[in-house]
Amino acid sequence: MHAIAIHGGAGTLPRAEMTPDQEATYRAGLAAALDAGYAVLEDGGTSLDAVTVAVRILEDDPLFNAGRGAVLTHEGTVELDASIMDGRTLAAGAIAGVAHIRNPIELARAVMEHSPHVMLIGTGAEEFAHTRNIAFVANDYFKTETRKAQLRRVLVGDTRPANELSALGTVGAVARDQAGNLAAATSTGGMTGKRYGRVGDSPIIGAGTYADNGSCAISATGHGEYFIRTAVAHDICARVAYGGATLQQAADAVVMGRLAKMGGEGGIIAVDASGQVVMSFNSEGMFRGARSSGGKREIAIYRDR
Repeated sequence: MHAIAIHGGAGTLPRAEMTPDQEATYRAGLAAALDAGYAVLEDGGTSLDAVTVAVRILEDDPLFNAGRGAVLTHEGTVELDASIMDGRTLAAGAIAGVAHIRNPIELARAVMEHSPHVMLIGTGAEEFAHTRNIAFVANDYFKTETRKAQLRRVLVGDTRPANELSALGTVGAVARDQAGNLAAATSTGGMTGKRYGRVGDSPIIGAGTYADNGSCAISATGHGEYFIRTAVAHDICARVAYGGATLQQAADAVVMGRLAKMGGEGGIIAVDASGQVVMSFNSEGMFRGARSSGGKREIAIYRDR
């Protein structure tokens, strides 16, 4: 069975503050990415192509914290991170702290496929991007008025969540293709007001992203420092591969158990070798969607819808 799942970040507006128009807009953005990625699988394409397409669409959507619409650093700029992994070969690529790459997921994939490295950062990553004809944009391209307002609030010490999304946003996708190969991809702008070149879990293989045909594919979203310390993505896959846990059991044990006990908020999307999709989160909500050749199609924001 071929299948895909996507997420647009954990943490949402409280349900009471989400207007019907806002909800419809978010659901439309998720649907566009989900259906585009699924179309790749339906046409016999690879899981790598499916997750790349889905994440690229979310990077281009200013509603989500990746690419255009990413959150701003303390200095008012945008720094982007992304990673991708091939479950068939365990090849992986990641980039961190780039400021001019329109679609960071494309550069992460280029690192995986056209370099001997796994992770490149900052200006070095952008230098490599020039050799691969990756699209560049001015840093201002990523900035939106919503993100500027969020940064202003952070800088004056106002952390009230009213009428804003929480700072747990990231986008990602996982997929199983018709050949049975798994892939995962994750992309983010990080945390509002971040400083000193801070990097979270999204570009770190084993923390925010992992894929292995022998177990599962994972893309995570949440408070990155906790996800790094608990190696969330790899931990889940290891529990499936070595502990005999089902994907649901493994995901819940890590996200609802180990991670939550440490105070880490967020969630994951996952798909296993049979095409079973799991979406587990301990936050109030997680922007998410899933679709499979078994007829499932789901788009949800809160726990029950």
